[in-house]
Amino acid sequence: MTPDADFTIESDGAVAGAGGALRFTGRLTLARIAQLPDRLAQARAEQGPVATVDLSGIERLDTAGAWLVGRIASEDNARIVGASDEALRLIDAVRDADQPVQMRPDRRSPLVRVVSEIGEAVRHVLRELTGQLAFLGATLIAGFSLMRNPRRLRWNAVVTQFEAVGVNALGIVGLMSFLIGVVIAQQGAVQLQQFGLESFTINLSARSSIKELGLLMTAIMVAGRSGSAFAAQIGTMKLTEEIDAMRTIGISPIEALVLPRVLATTLLMPLLGFYAAMCALVGAALFCWLGLGIPPLTFIQRVQEIVPMTDLWSMLIKAPVFGLIIAVIGCYEGMQVEGDAEQVGARTTSAVVQGIFMVIVLDAFFAVFFSAIGWI
Repeated sequence: MTPDADFTIESDGAVAGAGGALRFTGRLTLARIAQLPDRLAQARAEQGPVATVDLSGIERLDTAGAWLVGRIASEDNARIVGASDEALRLIDAVRDADQPVQMRPDRRSPLVRVVSEIGEAVRHVLRELTGQLAFLGATLIAGFSLMRNPRRLRWNAVVTQFEAVGVNALGIVGLMSFLIGVVIAQQGAVQLQQFGLESFTINLSARSSIKELGLLMTAIMVAGRSGSAFAAQIGTMKLTEEIDAMRTIGISPIEALVLPRVLATTLLMPLLGFYAAMCALVGAALFCWLGLGIPPLTFIQRVQEIVPMTDLWSMLIKAPVFGLIIAVIGCYEGMQVEGDAEQVGARTTSAVVQGIFMVIVLDAFFAVFFSAIGWI
């Protein structure tokens, strides 16, 4: 039968205050300790602290026994003798890990907590903004480097991204823009009919679709589709260490992964924006024809009269900037993935949210800028 752990304390009466020797026997394991800690505490309370802890009689030692020995040695400042090297390493490891743990955080006032959370959010935003600006700079530098040596650009990857960003998005972008055109025309007609000005529904639909809503809704859709896809694809490659492998063999991840996506999104955004604006005009023309009795030919002629070329130029100027920002943010968030698969989802969500936010901020900036230069 395997013996339970036991102990004896031999006091050194020859030297006052020298303490005794604590000797353990048996198996000092969790299954064999039983009531040993309670009996040991009572004996130490009666006989005082010990000077040495003798483990020469121990048959086996696990983490529970190592914790008990280490605690006694620390409390009494006692020496451990008779232990093997493995036992000493285990005792030291358990002693180092024996740290106090705060089960409940200290209570803070609501004001301090709110201010702390706001400050942490501001720090996070500044850190993300700084990282994105640095990543944008690295992307532009890599782009200028490829302009000097165009043969290094992976055109197959660019064409593949053309299909993913542009061709595959034509259906959803067209349907969304068509329905938005119908909704704008319908809601505008309802309000304008109160004043007998339903014919001005064409003005409202045409200018809003070409100058603002067509491109803005397309950018939001591209941020949701392509921005999230970029973050998820690159994030998964980062998690599986494919990007590290590319660096090891001398391939730049920015040239191989980022630039094709950025170039494709930047070049296709003007085309997608123009396509979305035309689909919105088709939806508005269809409603005006069926709901207001305005023939399509009259609708087209009126659009040519009321829509200045500055509206089209403003859309074509904003579109590449929107595409660049969406692609850079998506790729940047993918590059920041580390740790586990949960980070892929978190960074993908962040890419979509930040992409849409930056598109709206830049659209407001362009609106003020174009108004200042007279493109109203």
